[in-house]
Amino acid sequence: MKKAPSKRFGNDLRQEYDLSQLKGGVHGKYYRQAIAGTNLVLIDPELADVFPDTKSVNRALRLLVDTAEAAAEPAGRRPARREKRAPRASGKGSQSVRQRR
Repeated sequence: MKKAPSKRFGNDLRQEYDLSQLKGGVHGKYYRQAIAGTNLVLIDPELADVFPDTKSVNRALRLLVDTAEAAAEPAGRRPARREKRAPRASGKGSQSVRQRR
């Protein structure tokens, strides 16, 4: 048995909006441009405490990639490190998630 169609949305626009000025709009006109240079990732709040800025997230991800690549390579063919890592900052942001709990 088919369900009855759901109630349609009412006109929730305020009276001060003049819809005659909105003619000719194209849905998704700038969508491709907007996503072309964007790679937004949301992290969980407990991780946001550990990684307070973009630099710390990128440093951790690069270390993870380097570690995964090194583990995948045979022992005799491991490449040299690409760049020297900055020393870990001492302070609130350098604690691990386990130490905080």
